[in-house]
Amino acid sequence: MFYRPSAQELMNRIQSLQEKIREQQPSLDTVLIFGRISQYYLTGTYQDAIFVIRRDAEPILFVRKSYTRASLECPLNIVKQIRSFKDLLNYLPDDLGAVGMDTQQVVYAKIAGLQKYFSISSVQSIDQLILQVRSVKSESELSIIKEAGKRQGDLMTQIIPALLYEGMSEAQLMADIYTEMVRMGHHGVSRFSMHQVDFSVGQIGFGENTLYATFFDGPGGMRGLSPAVPVTGSQERRLQKGDLVYADIAFGIDGYHTDKTQVYSFGSTPAPVVQDVHTACRFVLEQTASLLKPGAVPSEIYQQVLDKLPAVLSDHFMGYYDDPVRFLGHGVGLNVDETPVIARGFSEPIEAGMVIAIEPKCGVTGHGMTGVEETYLILPDGVRCLTGGDCDIIVVSSQD
Repeated sequence: MFYRPSAQELMNRIQSLQEKIREQQPSLDTVLIFGRISQYYLTGTYQDAIFVIRRDAEPILFVRKSYTRASLECPLNIVKQIRSFKDLLNYLPDDLGAVGMDTQQVVYAKIAGLQKYFSISSVQSIDQLILQVRSVKSESELSIIKEAGKRQGDLMTQIIPALLYEGMSEAQLMADIYTEMVRMGHHGVSRFSMHQVDFSVGQIGFGENTLYATFFDGPGGMRGLSPAVPVTGSQERRLQKGDLVYADIAFGIDGYHTDKTQVYSFGSTPAPVVQDVHTACRFVLEQTASLLKPGAVPSEIYQQVLDKLPAVLSDHFMGYYDDPVRFLGHGVGLNVDETPVIARGFSEPIEAGMVIAIEPKCGVTGHGMTGVEETYLILPDGVRCLTGGDCDIIVVSSQD
């Protein structure tokens, strides 16, 4: 049975967003939410729609397709059918005033289409307000995330090692992992807030392929199939004895994700330099997790950890070549990449009920990417790891 948020839970979420709008962006007259993930969070349905919140008015979900499905899935009496933006004139004034939008999710063509029928005095981003509301999970959300984390821990430590064999391609491993994930209840996609990110499984690679430069804003590298499809494993790169295997995977159930990374050494123990770097990454993970508690400031955690970074991580920490990422962790939920981010510039204090993935990683020349990632629930007095806890590099026999 799939998760269906109750009417009361949805109203609580909408009211929380309205409160943040009043507190932080009180000049807004109208809020338009186009992103389907946030629409689902607020209404319980995922459609081609616009969710509208007007000052001193009831919110409305205007649905182009599918109105029928939205009416079945949304437990609130807020669903209206439209065929085009023009139909909104039957419900909204032609002057929308100052408008807040999830600007990271809406394309300009949508805004231009609205402006054919409505006056808009200004457009302001409300992306961070939505993410702030979404960042603190309810008990019903946490029950799903906890189960996702449990299954992901089993996948990464018990199942993937048995999938590895000499001569398999990265693409084959990715396909085999995906099959196992779906068998275990994975919802089939990995959803990101980042625009134009289309992973099906995650970053998976062998050896130095995991150091190959990529557009993706994460520490790992990936050669992919080709320049046109750089997000799937290579068909040419074959698993050999002595290879490191890097797997950074998001596992999702009913829309909610956890995030975990595991490194394997195929056919031999890892080189001493790799082991030293991996051990240091585990130390950084433990150090960072110990600082995650309500009231802690993400930017201060980030700086405190960097100030005490082990010397063995001084080269290629959080990336390789000239483009390391500048964060240590990120919120996880309906998207893999949510608020808060453990990085400079993020000053909103951490709260109980947040779910955060921490991922210290480091590239090792001649070997590949190594490191760890685990997903944590913030408790009133600390954290709880949801993904099984970090592991040493798992040595997998080549089964000669």
